[in-house]
Amino acid sequence: MALSANQSIGARAEQLALNYLLRQGLRLLEKNSRCRFGEIDLIMLDGRCLVFVEVRYRKRNRFTSAGTSIGPAKQRKIIRTASFFLRGQPRYADATIRFDVVAIDRSASDQFTIEWLRDAFRPR
Repeated sequence: MALSANQSIGARAEQLALNYLLRQGLRLLEKNSRCRFGEIDLIMLDGRCLVFVEVRYRKRNRFTSAGTSIGPAKQRKIIRTASFFLRGQPRYADATIRFDVVAIDRSASDQFTIEWLRDAFRPR
């Protein structure tokens, strides 16, 4: 099945984010982890910390950047999906957990900027 243009752009953004985080020393556990609650783009280890990463891409950030585009409803969905993942992974029961965002903005001149927002949000 061929990817739509948006899916292709999303996959490229996720690969850019993954490559960036790998260069920062994180280790990939899963890509596009899905369950009935939603999807988590990247699940990684940062030392002993289990990191759930949301990748956001925006073309031309005239009004809002990619990093500020994750509202409370999306955060709740990611947290619920992470909880589901953790229930099936008892080896991470005592791990420190963090929710990060990798924001990728593309300018009109096709330049990409990557911003890594560590601990971008927390469960309430």
